[in-house]
Amino acid sequence: MTTTDQLSRTVTLLIWPPQRIVSVVPSQTELLADLGLEDEVVGITKFCVHPRKWFETKRRVGGTKTLNFEKIEALKPDLIIGNKEENERVQIEELAKRYPVWMSDVATLNDAYDMMRRVGEMTGKDTEARILIEAIQILFAERLQSSTVSRPSPAAYFIWRKPYMIAGGDTFIGEMLRVAGFKNVFEHKSRYPEITLEELAEAGPEVILLSSEPYPFAEKHFAAFHEVCPGTKIRLVDGELFSWYGSRLLHSAAYFEALQKNLT
Repeated sequence: MTTTDQLSRTVTLLIWPPQRIVSVVPSQTELLADLGLEDEVVGITKFCVHPRKWFETKRRVGGTKTLNFEKIEALKPDLIIGNKEENERVQIEELAKRYPVWMSDVATLNDAYDMMRRVGEMTGKDTEARILIEAIQILFAERLQSSTVSRPSPAAYFIWRKPYMIAGGDTFIGEMLRVAGFKNVFEHKSRYPEITLEELAEAGPEVILLSSEPYPFAEKHFAAFHEVCPGTKIRLVDGELFSWYGSRLLHSAAYFEALQKNLT
């Protein structure tokens, strides 16, 4: 089978559907599980924490940016599934010399739906993927579009501390902020730039969202933000529900709805 990935690369599968899959992206690993590929997935990363059973039993091949080529070689994969942002280009290019490597590139909900559809087709699970996509679309329509936020709250979404880093407008998190009813005060910035607390104060967010990943923010970090933005609402948020673009989206709409209610 010959297909294309989201980087417009041609990927040829010598075995279809693939029988030995290595997933090197957590959100896509969970997607493969929800598509019913228990036996086919033979390798995951140390960050692929969902489903828990897989995290405890599947062979781990390093981190998303520190892949162990020897461990991957031992698994003899006939397909590796990665992502442009989460994996290192040099490592992916080296792996692609030896194995079929399919890469995603997700910045919007439509990109996520497209990724799920293509992964479903590529793994022989196109029906399961279609059902999953439709379920997610219905949940977003019912829980968010039917209760549209009258005025999006200006917000800043932090992913890291020391240095402080936020999500810019051209990221999947940026897309999720819009969907969830927020206006990203750093919409004009690209990717995940460093900012100072002085810049945060100048941007004037009404809400500061501190993510659980990749940096595990906690309430003990609130004080620094209160000092420069007194009166601003601060919330700890589940980073997976803002940044995972696979089947975890099944839980995002209800979470965003509850978050907005918590802010009123």
